[in-house]
Amino acid sequence: MLENINLKKKVSREEFKRLLPALQGRLYDLEKACWDQGVPTVIVFEGWDASGKGTTIATLTQRLDPRGFKLYPITAPRTYEQQRPWLWRFWLRVPNRGEMVIFDHSWYGRVLEERVECTILKDAWSQAYRDIVEFERMLADDGAVILKFFLHISKKEQKKRFQAIEEDPLEAWRVTKADWARHKKYDEYLVAIEDMLELTESEFAPWTIVEATSKWYARRRVFDTIIGAIEKRLGAGAPPRSELPTATLKDADLRAAMESLSKGGR
Repeated sequence: MLENINLKKKVSREEFKRLLPALQGRLYDLEKACWDQGVPTVIVFEGWDASGKGTTIATLTQRLDPRGFKLYPITAPRTYEQQRPWLWRFWLRVPNRGEMVIFDHSWYGRVLEERVECTILKDAWSQAYRDIVEFERMLADDGAVILKFFLHISKKEQKKRFQAIEEDPLEAWRVTKADWARHKKYDEYLVAIEDMLELTESEFAPWTIVEATSKWYARRRVFDTIIGAIEKRLGAGAPPRSELPTATLKDADLRAAMESLSKGGR
């Protein structure tokens, strides 16, 4: 599956910057409409290390009302969490009515890192596929919009990004020995990812594979997918699209001016 993905898709930086104010404005309007109508939204981000999950989430949430969404960066379960059913800690984070919840990594760590790194038995991660589908079905049956993104880059591109980050003294800390160890197991993770996509794809919680070599293309793809899914869920209750307001245009002009000044100061 993933070997057939065209990773050369791209959008220019200039085009994305031109489109961004409208995308962020539309998502803000939909966030408010979901809040008013009590529609919960679950957005899951998975992907390769250095594929741009964090920066994509930052751009996505930059203009949202912070009262209407929560962001959960998921790490390995703590000791006390390991004493409970494995999905327990995720049930605690499901959205309230009208709320948007974004997961930076998620319950899919069970069938990815925990599987490949052999930190759990095969029976546990094999059972997890069924657990996940049932978990997501319950959320969808309760009215939640569920979107799942996998940001895909090649092994060569990942290595290139790791090396670029390490060359920056202020950013080098972000690349760890564990990141390089996972990079060496790229092919093993590829098999686990293929299984994950196949066994947890559903009509009520579909996967979107995002070609992430171009970060501008990846961010636009994420915005378009989320906006389209929420509009479909709201139906006639979705707020009408409008022309870019003057304030939004000024915001775009301000960003362009600040970037120009930033380049001049380097």
